[in-house]
Amino acid sequence: MARTASTNSVSRLADLPTLYAEMIATPEFQAAFGDPMPLSIVELGDEPGEHDMPEPFAVQAECGAIIATIFDLFAGTRLEPLSAEIAWGFVNSFHFVAGKLERREDGLAAEIGDLVRHPDMSEVYNNELEEKQLLCQSTAEHREAIECMRDYAAEMYRAQSGWPWSPARGSRASSASSASQIAAQDFLRARELAAREKHSPKGPIVVFSGPAQWHDWETLWARLDEVHQRVPHMSLVTTGQRKGADAIAAAWAARNSVPLVAFGLYGSGRKTAFTRNRKLAELKPVEAVLCEGSGLQANLYQTLKQAGVPIHAFRKADQIADTAVRRMRA
Repeated sequence: MARTASTNSVSRLADLPTLYAEMIATPEFQAAFGDPMPLSIVELGDEPGEHDMPEPFAVQAECGAIIATIFDLFAGTRLEPLSAEIAWGFVNSFHFVAGKLERREDGLAAEIGDLVRHPDMSEVYNNELEEKQLLCQSTAEHREAIECMRDYAAEMYRAQSGWPWSPARGSRASSASSASQIAAQDFLRARELAAREKHSPKGPIVVFSGPAQWHDWETLWARLDEVHQRVPHMSLVTTGQRKGADAIAAAWAARNSVPLVAFGLYGSGRKTAFTRNRKLAELKPVEAVLCEGSGLQANLYQTLKQAGVPIHAFRKADQIADTAVRRMRA
């Protein structure tokens, strides 16, 4: 994602000294690395063993250093515009591995459930059940450790680039995360099935939507601050674009630790888009912040208005000039 001077001035100077000043093992790293299970299984078929975890302070320091080094290496060179893209990939590698571990954990939990539902008092059955349980617990421990590393690396990415890190697809959610982003499919599934708590943020919903071309972040942040004061436990639901107004809202949500649901388009065609607008209204939001855009934006405005949702509307023409233009005019 492209680096933006306006958000850099807000985020990089304010956040980096704090992050480096707090280079001690935080409670999240102590919980993930400081008290490992007495026995664990690294791979299926291995004998249970006493395996050490990395030292909490060391792993936290190295996670931050990986991301900071990329930006420092490229700073002031012709490669500087690429630093955010490369750092994004490093954070995404943690996220990819955490996702694999989560799917493996879910599969093992399902196998354990099948064993429990069909008990067999044989020694083979008991050994298999114990091994599956330990492997599932070990996998959960690995997942929590990788998620912890991902979240810290993502926070360093935000401090350096000015934008919150978010995956290309799916959800990024963790109890230790200050910038959760939840895919609409996971969010709806959690609401319907009461699945994982981390994919179903509680609290009143505020809808945000805007076009991919929008530069006036100060005005939007100010209005979101006002809404947040009235609705302190809000969850922010955006239309999931990775640039423009939605990206501005995502940066605000990360900075204020507000849960973010990325309600992107799944499928193609205008019918899919209008269905998405209807589903947003069905979430019964308490307020909405909408920026002028295409006919789809106009439809969302009408859909929410008919549902009786209070709307804060912004027109393209009312934006203040962006930072670069203001400097040129000065």
